[in-house]
Amino acid sequence: MTESLPKLLIVEDDAGLQAQLKWAYEDFEVFVAGDRASAIALLRSEMPDVVTLDLGLPPDPDGTTEGFAILDEIMALKPDTKVVVASGHGARESALQAIARGAYDFYQKPVDIDALGHIVRRALHLHRLEEENRRLAGKVEKDEKVLGRMITAAPEMVKVARTIERVANTSVSVMLLGASGTGKELLARGLHEASGRAKREFVAINCAAIPENLLESELFGHEKGAFTGAVKTTPGKIEQAAGGTLFLDEVGDIPLQLQVKLLRFLQERVIERVGSRQSIPVDTRVVCATHQNLEGMIAEGRFREDLFYRLAEIVVRIPGLAERPGDPTLLAKAFLTRYAKEMNPRVRGFSADALAAIDAWGWPGNVRELENRVKRAVIMADEKLVCAGDLDLAGPDEQVATALNLKTAREAADRKVIRHALARSEGNISSTAKMLGISRPTLYDLLKQYDLQPS
Repeated sequence: MTESLPKLLIVEDDAGLQAQLKWAYEDFEVFVAGDRASAIALLRSEMPDVVTLDLGLPPDPDGTTEGFAILDEIMALKPDTKVVVASGHGARESALQAIARGAYDFYQKPVDIDALGHIVRRALHLHRLEEENRRLAGKVEKDEKVLGRMITAAPEMVKVARTIERVANTSVSVMLLGASGTGKELLARGLHEASGRAKREFVAINCAAIPENLLESELFGHEKGAFTGAVKTTPGKIEQAAGGTLFLDEVGDIPLQLQVKLLRFLQERVIERVGSRQSIPVDTRVVCATHQNLEGMIAEGRFREDLFYRLAEIVVRIPGLAERPGDPTLLAKAFLTRYAKEMNPRVRGFSADALAAIDAWGWPGNVRELENRVKRAVIMADEKLVCAGDLDLAGPDEQVATALNLKTAREAADRKVIRHALARSEGNISSTAKMLGISRPTLYDLLKQYDLQPS
């Protein structure tokens, strides 16, 4: 089966130029429109990858209003389309306005067919890269999930997920140990959903976020009149999770006197609400998590050893994001897809420097830090591709100084300068070589050596 040709829509009212342009693009499936109605009809029916758009069209052939109206409709209907705008009307002002309204590039008339062809093919290349980015993001959604919702391709995390799946249908208490932001609550939810308790409640409580004097009431509930403000009888989180799963996050922050009451519940499966002496049987599975060193807290007398062994029948250690090769990029693409759809549909993916920076960063805040950086970058991004600067990350080139390796530092510096020169020359090899003060063959050798592509 032969691959279909990319689609190009030419919006131009000059019949002679229409013919010229149509002839010039034999490697495209070309469609031609001479006015707004036919252009939008072809956009809807053919979904072209690239559009060349003359701004001066009837009924305003000497102005730009009709062309800009078409551009606005294209951006509203199919914003991933690469639109190359051509005009002889107030070229600089038109160019600035076109780019601001979503055009990919601008070309001033009279049209040089070869130069315009270069811009069109570069636009197609970017369109295909963005399509592949979206396809990979979709593949992440389908193929890279464990426990139903956790995205990972790292063997370390797959092993964690398989352990949780194996214990999900047992009654053992599970303790999740890992740094803040590694996904402990997501794993706890995955355990609940993989268990026979999935149809009942999953109730989470962050023990560090509730004042000590209120935590007992939150966990065990209270009777009407048990304390000032207790105007009605209220079940606690343990009762709310009856038949389901209770997730105790930051369990190391439970005060000692309350640890005794929690231990009794785990041993006897009964509770007493605050202000009551009535024992209430409750069938609730407990999953807990902490980033603290509980063994050290036991040695210091701040955590009960008998409670630890009741909570830690199965201990699962969760690696940090930096220990999960490939996951930062997978997760970043998934977060970008989600937040771009919600907050900034113009954003289509990551630039090469952003992906390199994501791979090189140490992620001290783990998945939570990554999600926050991507979310902020999507909101603030001015371009269709999020760059390393949008993420507020030092790229790998800035980090190589710490490696104290002269060869690595030199290669990184070469890459950085070549990328900047390519960007400034818009991918033109001759201009880039001249800017760098080297020959074209030398530049080609460097591009091959460093696996760099002209844009």
